[in-house]
Amino acid sequence: MRILFLLFAILPIIEIALLVKVGGIIGGWNTIAIVIITAFVGSYLVRREGLHTLQTAQDKMQRNELPGNEIVQGLMLVIAGVLLVTPGFVTDILGMLFVLPGTRQYIASQVSKHMKTRVVSSAGFAGQGPFDSQQSPFTEAPKDQNGDVIEGQYTDKTERDEDHRLR
Repeated sequence: MRILFLLFAILPIIEIALLVKVGGIIGGWNTIAIVIITAFVGSYLVRREGLHTLQTAQDKMQRNELPGNEIVQGLMLVIAGVLLVTPGFVTDILGMLFVLPGTRQYIASQVSKHMKTRVVSSAGFAGQGPFDSQQSPFTEAPKDQNGDVIEGQYTDKTERDEDHRLR
């Protein structure tokens, strides 16, 4: 909650103060030109990196792998696009950190690791959450001799028939 307060209350004040300061040093039109150029360059980079991330996610899905890291990177690219189009230097710097592949992959891996830890730790309490599975959500599904994954539901009719006979 405090982070949202910082984002919506303090960040615009910092942005305005920085724009006025930079405008006083290099001139108002130059400052406006820099803000517009960073918006165009940022939108180009977001589009390019977004298409690359989408292609990587599709490749993983064709190999029957979960594109978890790519989903996180895609969300980061959406946030980067919003930050880069928002006028200001602080938001541009944060947006560029989310767009550049090296920093985006590092941040995405940290976020994914944090999310996996939260999912695994909350799934550790069987019978207390919406996912009451005994199997970890990050283990591979069992396979038959051919390597095919067979999933489904079944009902053991022998137990039900024995219950009816006992009555």
